[in-house]
Amino acid sequence: MTAETSTAEGAGGIAARQRWMAVLARAGGAALAARLERLPALPPHARLRGPEIGLVMVRGRAGGDGAAFNLGEMTVTRCTVRAADGTLGHATVAGRDLQQAELAAALDAALQDPEHRPALLREVVEPLAAAQAEAAERERRKAAATRVQFFTMANMR
Repeated sequence: MTAETSTAEGAGGIAARQRWMAVLARAGGAALAARLERLPALPPHARLRGPEIGLVMVRGRAGGDGAAFNLGEMTVTRCTVRAADGTLGHATVAGRDLQQAELAAALDAALQDPEHRPALLREVVEPLAAAQAEAAERERRKAAATRVQFFTMANMR
């Protein structure tokens, strides 16, 4: 199976791949390695590119929809691998974690194989997604606790 045939499963296949790639990109290398310890080894793969560290320009918009401007540069690490069956796996992650980039790319290739996908989704992607959602909720609650209600203060006059 090649990358072209695996993503040709339709919009549902593309959306599923986008989801697992987003989860893998937000997980640290240590978290990925810890989740993989419980599973049999990933299928063998060869590095095609990287992992290598580089910079990307982060762009922003004034007010969310105004003119675009260059906010600054951000360090990223990217990696591309080819599984033994020819499937390509890609990953680009924020920061300088070489292990995370390679594991995420290897997982991307393995997740494209319908034989490996259910176990990897159940044992790696879903627990990481749940942990990430919980951390985001904690941050949301923490920010909400410091929120100031200016509307209420204006009505007090």
